[in-house]
Amino acid sequence: MARWTETWLSGPAAAGVDMGPRGRWRGEVFGLPADGPGALAGWGRRLAAFGLDLLVGALIGGLINALVADPTEGQRVIAVNGAFALQVLVLTALTGQSIGMRLLGVRVQKLAGGGVPGFLPAAIRTALLLLLVPAVISDREGRGLHDKAAGTVVVRA
Repeated sequence: MARWTETWLSGPAAAGVDMGPRGRWRGEVFGLPADGPGALAGWGRRLAAFGLDLLVGALIGGLINALVADPTEGQRVIAVNGAFALQVLVLTALTGQSIGMRLLGVRVQKLAGGGVPGFLPAAIRTALLLLLVPAVISDREGRGLHDKAAGTVVVRA
C-alpha cells in the first residue's frame, strides 16, 4: 500500500498533474541550443549580472543624491531604485542587455521569434524584477516569473 506522503513529496507528477513538455536539456522546448550562444543562461551569470546592475544603480543614484542638497531617506531610495529600473528598462528594451548582462555575456530576447523585447515586455519584466520574488521563482526551464509574464527568455550572448 502506498504511503499518503508519496502523492505530495514525490512532486505534482506523482499525483497525476501534467507538468507539460520536457526536453532533453533546458531550453529545448523553446528551440534553443543545448550550449553556446543562444542557449539558456545559467543562474550564476544571471545573478551576477543582477548584482552588477544593482551596483550601477547605486552608483548613479549616489551621484544623483550628491547633487541634491540634503536628500531625505525616501529620496535616496527613490534615486537608487529609479536609476536601477531606468537603466535596466531602457537598455533591455533597446538592446536586450543591461550593463551587467553585457559584461557577463547574457541577453534578454523575446521567446517568440527572438530579437530585443521592446518597451512593453521590458517594462513588465523590470517592474516584476523590482519586486524580486517573481525573479526568484522559476519553472523547470529556469525562466523566472518575470520572464514568463513578459514572454522573454535570458540566453547566452
